[in-house]
Amino acid sequence: MSDDMKVLELSEEEQSVRDKFIYMLTHWFGPILGLIAIWAFFAITAGKDFVDLSNQQLIVLQTVVVGTAAVGATMIIISGGIDLSIGASIALTTMTVAWLLDKGYSPALAFVGGIFTGMLVGFTIGSLVIGHIGRVGATVGGIMLGLWIASTDAGWLGGLISGFILFGAVIAFNEIYIKRVPISSFIVTLGMWGALRGVAKWVGNNEPIYPENRGWVGDLMAGVPIGDSGFALPAPGVWIMIISAVIMVLILTFTKFGRYAFAIGSNEKTALLCGINIRGTQLWIYTLAIAFGGLAGILQFAFLSTGDPTTADGYELQVIAAVVIGGASLLGGEGSVLGTIVGALIMTVVANGCTKLGLENYVQQIVTGAIIVSAVGLEQWRHGAKYAR
Repeated sequence: MSDDMKVLELSEEEQSVRDKFIYMLTHWFGPILGLIAIWAFFAITAGKDFVDLSNQQLIVLQTVVVGTAAVGATMIIISGGIDLSIGASIALTTMTVAWLLDKGYSPALAFVGGIFTGMLVGFTIGSLVIGHIGRVGATVGGIMLGLWIASTDAGWLGGLISGFILFGAVIAFNEIYIKRVPISSFIVTLGMWGALRGVAKWVGNNEPIYPENRGWVGDLMAGVPIGDSGFALPAPGVWIMIISAVIMVLILTFTKFGRYAFAIGSNEKTALLCGINIRGTQLWIYTLAIAFGGLAGILQFAFLSTGDPTTADGYELQVIAAVVIGGASLLGGEGSVLGTIVGALIMTVVANGCTKLGLENYVQQIVTGAIIVSAVGLEQWRHGAKYAR
């Protein structure tokens, strides 16, 4: 072997080691080191008010809603999509839960109704993304007919049956006669952002809903006191976020569905050649992911104790920022749930720290924007020439 060949092999080996080091630094350790650095900065500048145990518990609690929604958004971004409607989905869910409780339904039914709302929104968005416009018409038409029939003497059972009949008929017509017209997830979710806000306002006649009996759903964001010690266990909502993250890790890591999400985000054409059902997988990605948004909406309701059609305004940016700061690529194919949770914590620490320093809200927004740009810039640097092409 010539000296030139040895030098070439050595340089390729060094390049491989360097690439692996950069990947580990930015993908795994980067978000954690960033969280430590930002926390240390505010600990030094804000002092005791920031490092106080009660404030640390508050930081974790304030992370729950965005963190839970971001867990679902991680799967969407990994698959190469985007969701700009998550804040509106959360607002609609708070209204759904509040409406059900206000009408006297059980907390358990309100909880299930909140998750179902998220799944329904996800199914609608997913159907539009893959081009099944008829499915959207079937869903909306079935719900509207069902609600109208339920308000008559036929009751809820009649409304449910009528809604499903119309849904099935329109779905059958769609499959036979209507051609698929896929739409960009950016456009779909941007449009749904406005539509869902409108529906949320319609549910409460443009007013918040204040249910008198919230049951255990209203206690999901309250700490559990430990006797008379003055300490409390983390609120159930914190455990819900953690369990949600574990479930998503299991889905993305150990299921064929999770591997398909990564494959579609990495290269959709290659995934199609490998026999992956692209459209079906995308539909279930949005349905499942935004179900986590519905869960976040339930936690937001518990935090506010009311259904508010204007709540979660701007959460779209926070959720996407959490996923990107956590190491996900906006081009798809990369991302981790652990990184997303760390990213959500970073967002909360920044907001909390700025508040403790007495900084105005616009300063928080500037800092948040700078962090997002820095995270994307780091991602471009890590990929190098891949982004330049």
